[in-house]
Amino acid sequence: MRRTYHEYVPPVCRTVVNVVTVRSRRLDYSESTRQALVDSAVELFTKRGYAGTSLDEVAKRARLTKGALYHHFSGKQALFEAAFDSVETKFIEKLGEIVSAPGDPWETAIAGLRAYVRVCLEPAYQRIVIHEAPVVMGWERWREAEEHFSYGLLRSTIEVLVTSGELEQLPVETMSRLLFGALSAGASTIAGASDPRKASAEVERTIVRVVEGLRVREDPPAPPLEEKRSRSRRR
Repeated sequence: MRRTYHEYVPPVCRTVVNVVTVRSRRLDYSESTRQALVDSAVELFTKRGYAGTSLDEVAKRARLTKGALYHHFSGKQALFEAAFDSVETKFIEKLGEIVSAPGDPWETAIAGLRAYVRVCLEPAYQRIVIHEAPVVMGWERWREAEEHFSYGLLRSTIEVLVTSGELEQLPVETMSRLLFGALSAGASTIAGASDPRKASAEVERTIVRVVEGLRVREDPPAPPLEEKRSRSRRR
């Protein structure tokens, strides 16, 4: 006669399995609770800004208690930084997929630049990353976070272009810093413009031209031998 699971597995093993299952469920619940709070914060910070958003409103929109909020976050700034990370991660993952796609390195890099400029039109990115973060997090902390997200992706893209021979053999770090500064200024220009879409088109056109200026140019083909002789006779 086949033994049942409970007859086969020793009681101590069943206890371990039960404990692990309970912990796993608690962890899943904890992560889903945290994500609900972050999602709520992203929406409210985007609509109302940091100053105009209260923790009570964030908890209420997430259908959680304020106590649950404080279980995950020490305060409003910690919640804002989590919202910032969420927005940055979402868009950087999208850009990363574009620049790492198979195909011509130059075309994928330019597609990534154009996509970044379009990201600057997204309300959550404009409000949280560009407008609010430097003030709420402080300039140094914000720049440090941007180094982790946007700059890292840009630098790796520039490195690929230099390695593949698409860009001049200039220092990768220097080029990346200069282009990152240009992109950051472009993002601020778009976010602060009265007509963001027009500003976006102008920034996109300008930054692409700047990068094209760093591209390796092939020497024009030498004229045929007969053409050279003809020119010599005319002289």
